[in-house]
Amino acid sequence: MNSQTKTIVITTVVTVIVLVAGFILLMPVFGPRFMHPIMSQFMDGNSPSSVTASDLDTSAERLTNNGAFKVSFKSELDPITLGSMHSWVLHVETADGQPVEGATILVDGGMPEHGHGLPTAPQVTQDLGNGDYLVEGLKFQMGGWWEVKFNITADGTEDNVTFNLIVGG
Repeated sequence: MNSQTKTIVITTVVTVIVLVAGFILLMPVFGPRFMHPIMSQFMDGNSPSSVTASDLDTSAERLTNNGAFKVSFKSELDPITLGSMHSWVLHVETADGQPVEGATILVDGGMPEHGHGLPTAPQVTQDLGNGDYLVEGLKFQMGGWWEVKFNITADGTEDNVTFNLIVGG
């Protein structure tokens, strides 16, 4: 093997090692953003590719995933429009109809078909009493199917609920 061939082989091996190491190191940072749409098709039967707008429950009142709470929302915008910052009043009650006071509520969401989250960081800013909570900072920047997810913790019970929205486009 001549010196030019050795140089090419060594350069190729070093390049491959650097690319693999870079991929491994950066995957936790960038991976979820790019892999979510791909992986979600294999993770469950409700992947974005198998759900259509006509299949969605777009009601504004739902039981949480484990049935601990009944949750509803009312947007200050009716209908919800694109590009407008707005707030919701989220009402949380126990499954038997008693208002939930003093809950800790986290907000998340995004567009499942596009694999991205919300363009803002909405949060509960005020406990209004009687099971009502003010959620501020909601904005939908493009038309289509959006999910708004709430993680609710109250009196030692934690549960989640997801609302589906079809925002005009």
